[in-house]
Amino acid sequence: MGLKEIGEFGFIRRVTQGCLVRPDGVLKGIGDDAAAFRTAEGRITLLTTDLLVERVHFIRDRISGFDLGYKSLAVNLSDIAAMGGTPREAFVSIAIPEEVPLNYLDHLYDGMKSLAQAFSVNILGGDTTGSRRDLVINVAVTGEVPEAEILFRHTARTGDIVFITGPLGDSRAGLHLILQEAAPESPVDRDLIEAHLRPRPHIREGRFLASAGGVHAAIDVSDGLSSDLGHIAEASGLGVLLSAAKIPFSDHLPAFCKRFGFDPVDFALAGGEDYVLVCTVDPARAEDLAKEYRRLFGRILYPIGRMNSSGRLEIETREGRIIPFTASGWNHFQAGDPHGDHPGGF
Repeated sequence: MGLKEIGEFGFIRRVTQGCLVRPDGVLKGIGDDAAAFRTAEGRITLLTTDLLVERVHFIRDRISGFDLGYKSLAVNLSDIAAMGGTPREAFVSIAIPEEVPLNYLDHLYDGMKSLAQAFSVNILGGDTTGSRRDLVINVAVTGEVPEAEILFRHTARTGDIVFITGPLGDSRAGLHLILQEAAPESPVDRDLIEAHLRPRPHIREGRFLASAGGVHAAIDVSDGLSSDLGHIAEASGLGVLLSAAKIPFSDHLPAFCKRFGFDPVDFALAGGEDYVLVCTVDPARAEDLAKEYRRLFGRILYPIGRMNSSGRLEIETREGRIIPFTASGWNHFQAGDPHGDHPGGF
């Protein structure tokens, strides 16, 4: 039995089970002309949406349905995290080519539901349609955040310490391995590939940063640290000086870079889809914030640089030289080969 046999509404009925995990406030989910739900008073509602297109953002025969569904939702949850919010409701629209097997679509929704349940996110509806060629997935997610705690990109200040919530580069390394079209050689390879396929949105970390006080601006690392921190600098009318010696890597990345001839710092700066958070913090709050972060999460909040008034993007090398860096992450409208080794190419 395939999608043609069960039809659009049969498919909707098939995927509806398990979508509502937090019924409080929901008047109507899937099954009507629109979803209806109550929002809390005194809080800001957030809305984000992300579009994934086959052969631009993913290659279907190199990603399982489960992983594609998981990641489709994860990238949106990360956007909510970047603004200090709590994700609430999700809406999934999908354009499906005739040749996509029904079990692949089942697994795709299983991946979304698995992540949604982990963060108490309801999937309340969306749209389904046919596609002549490529699988297209659009996910929209609402969230909420207290008005006094919302984090933006444009509110960094001169002198702020730049922190990051996790290591960089593993996702890009995983993408590189996937595009080699070879079986993973070791547990390290499998860990790097999983970092690309199943990124963990830093929801709880974002809420901590938003509520702790002293955090002025934030963004998630989706396009690459150089690009995303560049967005904060540009929006805030500031510059930044990073320290190459403080850029955090996993234990896996240096060995991977040595194996393939990459420089770890360059690789981490230009990598993307790590979905860690970058934030700028009042220097008077930086030390206490880092201590509290480590107490709560058992991990380091990494200081990697400082915002300044120069208007330049610069990094201090391990040898002590200060050199410019460019926003060299993934740009949808400037990239060449959509199957090349870049963030967003899988």
